[in-house]
Amino acid sequence: QVQLVESGGGLVQAGGSLRLSCAASGRTFSSYAMGWFRQAPAKEREFVAAISWNGGSTIYAGSVQGRVIISRDNAKNTVYLQMNSLKSEDTAVYYCAASVMTGIPSRSRSLYEYWGQGTQVTVSS
Repeated sequence: QVQLVESGGGLVQAGGSLRLSCAASGRTFSSYAMGWFRQAPAKEREFVAAISWNGGSTIYAGSVQGRVIISRDNAKNTVYLQMNSLKSEDTAVYYCAASVMTGIPSRSRSLYEYWGQGTQVTVSS
């Protein structure tokens, strides 16, 4: 079992920045890939970014490429999502997820077995 707890969401003006954190517990954090997804009202949950078990490989959705950086600190069992130049369309609940069966980052929700409860990000224009 893996428990994930997100933090760092909030209200920010367009053009601003936020850093989300996701603390993991329960299994060896350094062995699995982590991802961030988001879900806006009345929309499907969508991929944002993912990172490999050792941080050596990252992938991003095209909509956030160049504005978002995913990173991890395996000593702290934490993954981060630094979001810059935020836009109103970034408003959503952000979820972190763990892919225990693979250490390779993926865009597919089905490859993530564990999910956090989410943290709200609201960008005002």
